[in-house]
Amino acid sequence: MNYKNSYFRYFAALLMFGLNGIVASYIALTSYEIVFTRTLIGSLLLIAIYALTRQTVHLLNNKKHTLCLIISGIAMGTSWMFLYEAYQRIGVSIASLAYYCGPVIVMILSPILFREKLTWPKMAGFLAVLVGMFGVNSLALREVNTTVGLFCGIMSAVMYAFMVIFNKKAKSITGLENSMWQLLTSFLTVAVFVGVKQGFVIHIESGDWIPILILGVFNTGIGCYFYFSSIGCLPIQTVAICGYLEPLSAVIFSVLFLQESMTIVQVMGAMLILGGAAFGELFRSQSTNFHSLLDSQLVSEKTACMSMTGRFIVCVKSKK
Repeated sequence: MNYKNSYFRYFAALLMFGLNGIVASYIALTSYEIVFTRTLIGSLLLIAIYALTRQTVHLLNNKKHTLCLIISGIAMGTSWMFLYEAYQRIGVSIASLAYYCGPVIVMILSPILFREKLTWPKMAGFLAVLVGMFGVNSLALREVNTTVGLFCGIMSAVMYAFMVIFNKKAKSITGLENSMWQLLTSFLTVAVFVGVKQGFVIHIESGDWIPILILGVFNTGIGCYFYFSSIGCLPIQTVAICGYLEPLSAVIFSVLFLQESMTIVQVMGAMLILGGAAFGELFRSQSTNFHSLLDSQLVSEKTACMSMTGRFIVCVKSKK
């Protein structure tokens, strides 16, 4: 998969995930029940697509990568349960702010785990994104008064970091298969928790079915396929920085669909998020192209020098 296609899938997934909070607000279920139903529907969708396309199973070809994918799936299910609990306790905005401390953890660990160099454009862009994130959620920060909600938000961030890191390490399992096993493992994790906590009897009102299906099919099934089929092809720092477009889109969607207003500080924060993500990526691409051009010129000059040296030796020998 080329970079252009990977970027398209990744950004499409982030926009779908940005709608999660809005769609979930129309569902009269507990946080755990919402995560249970969305992972169930999403898993069934990906399994059906995988079976119909008759793709080869690579899960057991590499036990180390299989273990990494299972850990990533468990982390994703756990992260979503913490996140949706935080949604209900401290609201979508501040829960999203806590959740997206996860990319900070990924960014810090990327030089150690993936040997990706932290360049100054990446750091500058990441700092701008973080400042913008606080600006977008500035009003919610003043209203936080629950320790349990913050704990759930922080734990969702830690689990997010585990999810991304271990999924990147499952290199031999890619595309639709990666997304299917990831989401299925996530569903089983949530199912065990819900079964122990309350059993599997869930009362769903007739008006909840449409948002549940939208959340399960589009936001979870298709969204997870786009997400996990793309992050394996992108640098981990790109995944961390551009991932902040998800909570930004959540705020923008709340303005468009829920008629919520944005303050000047929030607008400036949104501009910092977009600008920081764009700067970190575009400057990196230009720098990479410049260095590639410089390297090619050096190789050409070196080849020319070697050629001239060879001709000079031939001339000397002929004179002798």
